Amino acid sequence: MINNVLNTDGFYFCTDFDLTHTLQRLANTSPDFQEMSLLERADQRFVWNGNLLRELAGQPELHRFALPVIHGFIVMKPCRINGKIFEWILISRRSCFRAGVRYYVRGIDSEGHAANFVETEQIVLYEGAKASFVQTRGSMPFYWSQRPNLKYKPKPVISKTMNHMDGFQRHFDSQLLIYGKQTVLNLVNQKGSEKPLEEEFAKMSSGLNNGMLNYLAFDFHKECSHMRWDRLQILVDAVAETQDEYSYFMVNSDGKTLTQQKGVFRSNCMDCLDRTNVIQSLLARRSLQSQLQRMGVLNVGQRIEEQAEFEKVYKNAWADNANACAVQYAGTGALKTDFTSRTGKRTRWGLLMDGWNSMIRYYKNNFSDGFRQDAIDLFLGNFAVDESEGPTPLRMKKDWKFLTLPIVMLVAFSMCIVSLLLAGDTWTETLAYVMFWGSASAITATVILFNGQDFVDAPKLVHKEKMD
Repeated sequence: MINNVLNTDGFYFCTDFDLTHTLQRLANTSPDFQEMSLLERADQRFVWNGNLLRELAGQPELHRFALPVIHGFIVMKPCRINGKIFEWILISRRSCFRAGVRYYVRGIDSEGHAANFVETEQIVLYEGAKASFVQTRGSMPFYWSQRPNLKYKPKPVISKTMNHMDGFQRHFDSQLLIYGKQTVLNLVNQKGSEKPLEEEFAKMSSGLNNGMLNYLAFDFHKECSHMRWDRLQILVDAVAETQDEYSYFMVNSDGKTLTQQKGVFRSNCMDCLDRTNVIQSLLARRSLQSQLQRMGVLNVGQRIEEQAEFEKVYKNAWADNANACAVQYAGTGALKTDFTSRTGKRTRWGLLMDGWNSMIRYYKNNFSDGFRQDAIDLFLGNFAVDESEGPTPLRMKKDWKFLTLPIVMLVAFSMCIVSLLLAGDTWTETLAYVMFWGSASAITATVILFNGQDFVDAPKLVHKEKMD
């Protein structure tokens, strides 16, 4: 189980740089902070080996061996525009609080930690000057779930028993404290099963009545239907003034701070993966345009989109970022990466690949994610092994029906096909066989789907309150 976690790509550490903090946070620290070991000063939200380092943390003489490990994505690329070479870096840090897999971890916990929360920082280094732009993503921060039940898209359920505003306020209190102003970009559908979630998020944001929190809903799929990807510019234009107000962090070659980032865009869709990554890449490019002009890399009137060599690096890196986050949360690469990489357009080949990835996601979400969730909880210390408690919950055997019904369905379906291929003496005899075995197959399949949650691979080590 530990290997299952460690074999997932995206673990990083550094011996001489604090990967858990943004450039702006590091610049605004005290001399005492700078003297601390990397382990002591790390942002605990992003230290994935915190549980494993627990015993070493109390022994300062061992701290130089105890390096924080983050999970997410890092790319560092030397780039050239107008003959000027600069370093372009993208870092995504996944939170280890409320960590897990796509369908088993949604919404927030009682502490206000959101599922699949990721802080993404884009950094530019040029001749001693530094610039950084930070965005976040995370599950809609109230109590909702979407448990797998063998259906392609399980219906999301909003809890009727939990105090949503309490958790919602805790979440944004911490976000406002860490990042300053917040603009929420909610990209979910405003119809169908996703509509109640958008309405709840809008209601909660309005109910919080905090001038530092802005909420903006943008129905990504409706606006961009029939491959009208140019319409994403509507959203970018709508928040342009806010983005200018939030600014970015920048220091010159003398170490003097020129600007500070005063707020962040917190983007989300259902999974905070595919749609979210597309929007984040567009906002990051807009920020980069301003940063490179200010540093003197881009000339007046030049646009990043016109720099073909850099655009290729940029789009591929953001597509790789999408893939890394998607593999870590949903089990497969991201969808819509044909837009963020290579062509900047949606292609039919991209749609085919999205279909393939969607099928793989379906299988993993229903038949292997329970084990993966248990592995993550064990690795992070959310479940502690206690030998005095007797046999491990992992050895719980399933009821007879979980093996019998799928076998019956498979046999009945096979017999139906055989009856069609090996016709009887008369067509009525063949029809009778086909109808009998077809009915048996359909009835068994209906029973399995009706009890879908019992047939999926559910976590066994997760505590009850976490499952709820």
